[in-house]
Amino acid sequence: MIRSMTGFARQECQGEWGTLVCEIRTVNHRFLEVSLRLPEDLRSLDSELRQLIATGLRRGKVDTSLYLKSSDTKAQLQELNLELLHQLHGRLNTVRSTLQADAPISALDVLRWPGLLKEAERDNSPLLVAAQSLVKKTLVELNEMRSREGSRIHELLEQRCIAITQQVALVKTKLPDISARQRERLLTRLATLPTPTDHDRLEQELVIFAHKMDVDEEMDRLGSHLVEIRSVISSDEPAGRRLDFLMQELNREANTLSSKSQDADTTRAAVEIKVIIEQMREQIQNVE
Repeated sequence: MIRSMTGFARQECQGEWGTLVCEIRTVNHRFLEVSLRLPEDLRSLDSELRQLIATGLRRGKVDTSLYLKSSDTKAQLQELNLELLHQLHGRLNTVRSTLQADAPISALDVLRWPGLLKEAERDNSPLLVAAQSLVKKTLVELNEMRSREGSRIHELLEQRCIAITQQVALVKTKLPDISARQRERLLTRLATLPTPTDHDRLEQELVIFAHKMDVDEEMDRLGSHLVEIRSVISSDEPAGRRLDFLMQELNREANTLSSKSQDADTTRAAVEIKVIIEQMREQIQNVE
């Protein structure tokens, strides 16, 4: 089943490190183009997350963002730099001895000394594992949404395949009448000529004319392309590029049908088929 290239998904999870949010937004693009924004604590995952996204998506411009909202307990994770504190204490004793004064020491002033409080070393591995799992979960939600949109596109393409099939059937039913009318029209014109007509040569010319105006091959190829389109949109493989090619082939046959047309009904059918093909092409631009 085909999938749309447009979609959005958002997931979040919580842990002792806080709340982690993942958002993935995709739009149509000829190739897979991944943009990834990560908080500092997850920079080491850049390459792995890009590979993970590439396994879940084939085409499209992918904008992925992870946000880390730290928990309120993060401030409690700060610890004293005891080595620096001992150094400060020694310096203060030296100052007291030198000045021969016992000045009061404010603990708050000491705590404000640059570097005395430092972040406690944390094990980031649980956060890294959670980030990978969250991206996978977000990709699942995104692809479910893209598949739902793809189902809608599938229905629209199927409806347009039916519409083209109806136009092809209409032309086929009228081909004998069209040929008969063309033959009658040509004979009528020849009958007005002042010189006698070579009937054998006339029959040869009529055969040649009928062959040039014959659109049976175009009708058959249109039918074959429609069968292939239905096969492609029902497959689990990425369909966008294959469908692009089939649209070109359909349009080529429709143009040939139009150029060979010697009848208003056939011309109208060819124009209608080209309109339907253009509608299909617009839908296919968003197919993965």
